[in-house]
Amino acid sequence: MDGREQRRPASQGDGELPPARLRRLGDGAVLEAGVRLFHPENIEIGERVYVGHDTILKGYHDAVLRIGAGSWVGQQCFLHAAGGLTIGRDVGVGPGVRIITSTHREAGRDVPILHAPLEFAPVEIGDDSDIGVSAVLLPGTRLGRGVQVGAGAVVRGEFPDYAVLAGVPARLIRTR
Repeated sequence: MDGREQRRPASQGDGELPPARLRRLGDGAVLEAGVRLFHPENIEIGERVYVGHDTILKGYHDAVLRIGAGSWVGQQCFLHAAGGLTIGRDVGVGPGVRIITSTHREAGRDVPILHAPLEFAPVEIGDDSDIGVSAVLLPGTRLGRGVQVGAGAVVRGEFPDYAVLAGVPARLIRTR
């Protein structure tokens, strides 16, 4: 042994929980088949929200995942709320989008990245925004109202209302 702490892998469960266990589930919300819910006690879904097939809503024990009324989340998305995640009202989240709210801190070469301490940072998406298919939003991202993110973009940082973002890394290409 090299002295590293040995951790036993443990399942987090299959995520198949009755929607009634959510912190909040608004009227007219639809959770399609295959949606997985983790820490449902910290997931809030507004009225008329649609969540597509095979999406993972990964709540966290001490942070909340909120999806505002009238929003649409496409198929096969991964929404991770360890640092807190707020999606505004009437937001479109394209299929395959990944939103991440934690990362491993740099701990030096003697510590495997996987075992380095975690840092958490919330992600906030303003009302009326649209996140393109397969985009990735990284910890600490804050998008203003009406922001449009291009397909496949990798976004980190704060962007103003009505920004149009594209690229890897994403940059402001114009305003709406």
